[in-house]
Amino acid sequence: MPDPICPLCLRPIPPQAPQSLHHLIPRLKGGKKGPTVLLHQICHNEIHATLTEAELARDHHTPEALRSHPRLARFATWVARRPPDFHSKTPGPRRHR
Repeated sequence: MPDPICPLCLRPIPPQAPQSLHHLIPRLKGGKKGPTVLLHQICHNEIHATLTEAELARDHHTPEALRSHPRLARFATWVARRPPDFHSKTPGPRRHR
């Protein structure tokens, strides 16, 4: 069975890669029982470093919308050049609150 594909960076997620489930609509914004997607942990970290819970719920609740965000698109291009099990601390500054 092939490895699942990360919906942000579109790389395979091998079993040994750090990974986590992302609620497309944040739990605190009504998505507790909503759809989830499996992501590389580094991709999940970057999503939450970039967007607030409100922004995720309002404008970025699909994989396509996440990939269309300028910072996340740049990140996905950057991380796509790394091996599928690559992980590091989230690069770049966190969003301003």
